[in-house]
Amino acid sequence: MYEFNHSHPSEVDKRESLIKEMFATVGENAWVDPPVYFSYGSNIHIGRNFYANFNLTIVDDYTVTIGDNVLIAPNVTLSVTGHPVHHELRKNGEMYSFPITIGNNVWIGSHVVINPGVTIGDNSVIGAGSVVTKDIPPNVVAAGVPCRIIREINDRDKQYYFKDFKVESSV
Repeated sequence: MYEFNHSHPSEVDKRESLIKEMFATVGENAWVDPPVYFSYGSNIHIGRNFYANFNLTIVDDYTVTIGDNVLIAPNVTLSVTGHPVHHELRKNGEMYSFPITIGNNVWIGSHVVINPGVTIGDNSVIGAGSVVTKDIPPNVVAAGVPCRIIREINDRDKQYYFKDFKVESSV
């Protein structure tokens, strides 16, 4: 991780090689912008066509599975580990870990935190600044603190590139 985080932007081949070494499994065409932080790396499985912007943090004391065609914006944290609410348990070093699973074609906005045990369904979008504490089903836009479903994604969404910018059909 140190070598990757301190590599020069022109060292693309080196970065590609280090990405494959840092994680348990990595699909084709995966890219991470440094810096990235993780506990072990050996519990992280990344699918094809993955992109993560800078400051991705993954606490991987347990399995983290990221599907194909996933986009992660800057400053996102995935943490499989948490601590008990009761102070007597915390002072004894108690903690728990549950896997995180991110489906295919998911976009995670900037400054999102994903907590232990969460699964995000295929094709979903998580809005910037969200704290995801529960599973998110497929094909929805979800956002907030705590993260909740805003609406379903449907065919009308194909007509829009940005919020207020309609993309004209070429057909």
